[in-house]
Amino acid sequence: MPNSSSISEFLLLPLADTRQLQLLHFWLLLGIYLAALLGNGLISTAVACDQRLHTPMYFFLLNLALLDLGCISTTLPKAMANALWDTRAISYAGCAAQLFFLFFFLSAEFSFLTIMSYDRYVAICKPLHYGTLMDSRACATMAAAAWGTGVLISLLHTASTFSLPLCQGNVVNQFFCEVPQILKLSCSASYLREVVLLFFGSSLVFGCFVFIVVSYVQIFKTVLRMPSEQGRHKAFSTCLPHLAVVSFFLSTVFYAYLKPPSISFPSMDLMVALLYSVVPPTLNPVIYSMRNREIKHALRKVIAVDLVVSLSPAPISLHRSFCHSYLFGVRGPMALLSLLSWT
Repeated sequence: MPNSSSISEFLLLPLADTRQLQLLHFWLLLGIYLAALLGNGLISTAVACDQRLHTPMYFFLLNLALLDLGCISTTLPKAMANALWDTRAISYAGCAAQLFFLFFFLSAEFSFLTIMSYDRYVAICKPLHYGTLMDSRACATMAAAAWGTGVLISLLHTASTFSLPLCQGNVVNQFFCEVPQILKLSCSASYLREVVLLFFGSSLVFGCFVFIVVSYVQIFKTVLRMPSEQGRHKAFSTCLPHLAVVSFFLSTVFYAYLKPPSISFPSMDLMVALLYSVVPPTLNPVIYSMRNREIKHALRKVIAVDLVVSLSPAPISLHRSFCHSYLFGVRGPMALLSLLSWT
């Protein structure tokens, strides 16, 4: 039987059996990918170019949009290329890189979702201390910790997974390299270390989830005591989308990585993989902007500037300087946050 040293490539799961369906899946995935690029790109541009959005909440939202772009760019381009060129192969190094970046973006994204719940807790429950607890240094530190957490977790899982001897062939029953599917290729009883690592990571994620739940319990108690209906509506409009994203993200990831092997079905595994790796990056911009007036206003401004750029005969450099004035014209402590988002 083959071992890991003799495997030079893996064979991914084909999304369709016929050429016509493969091309259909290619165009469908391309549409989803472009929608995710457009949505997250607009969110990033709106937050960066609108001075009124240079606040901790939107700084973290900008980081979330960048992570969504990275997450969907890790899985879909290779799946689209395989569907277009009628192939299933991915190199050993490419599979390891895909797994590394997927874990990196997912871990960092959940870290930012946890930070965003703390930001909402401080803003609603401790508004008088918000400027002190969420100043530029604190935001930069939390953001660096989230990105660093993603790097550490992805390194541990990638090194642990690809150090296993693979004795069950090289066919990965997923359209991208995923830890549970690679573990199925390992020799019996050789994957216990990675399983322990998965459960350890899951316990950390569960701890973050408990923190998020406790934060929102306190938030809802404070919101329900607000005398102003408009204040309650504004608080719920910023909290409910975030809570929906956390619940959806956590439920799909837990099912994908912690489900018992006895309830593993190829079609269900494929659907869950799409739900946690493709759907959130595509829908997050819609969820976070659907009931947010500030984001809507900033997006209208960005679209209006784009129309001016496309219709006006003025030099492009003039319009770039217009956005540059938004990017770097921030006064006060939030200037550091806008600069950090571009470094």
